[in-house]
Amino acid sequence: MNIAYIGLGSNMGDRLFHLHEAVKLLDRDERISVIETSSIYQTAPVGYLEQDLFLNMVIKANTLLEPIDLLEVTQQIEKELGRKRDIKWGPRTIDLDILLYNNENIETEKLIIPHPRMNERAFVLVPLTEIDDRIEHPYTKMPISLFIQGLQDREEVQLWKRKSGEGAYELFEN
Repeated sequence: MNIAYIGLGSNMGDRLFHLHEAVKLLDRDERISVIETSSIYQTAPVGYLEQDLFLNMVIKANTLLEPIDLLEVTQQIEKELGRKRDIKWGPRTIDLDILLYNNENIETEKLIIPHPRMNERAFVLVPLTEIDDRIEHPYTKMPISLFIQGLQDREEVQLWKRKSGEGAYELFEN
């Protein structure tokens, strides 16, 4: 069994619905089991700024899938939920990024793990450290919680919906 951390983001339409559906679709795949979710945070867009605010979260999952197969599943879910790739870093119904996979360093044409911009993005690190603040970055072996301290945009990551318990879907049921 492998452990994967996946970042989710949405800034189009019913953002909460898109996050909820993506988590459900991941968990419905018999090769993936969502075991924990972060709270949901509202954040400003990065890169392309002329778009609505995002809702972001991170999930922890057990998976039997190899990283490239997990990528294919996440991209299929994005497509199923209406993701269009018209503008780089532009608006999207859902975005699923594999942040970490076990403690592996992977670099292929299609996939880089750990996610290459993860250390620069408070909207990823804040929910990730909420799940487990002892996670170490596979390259540096430093706790990822230390990376947050140096990020200027960490104050812009606003709690939108607090997780009320440890269940995978509890935060959606309140």
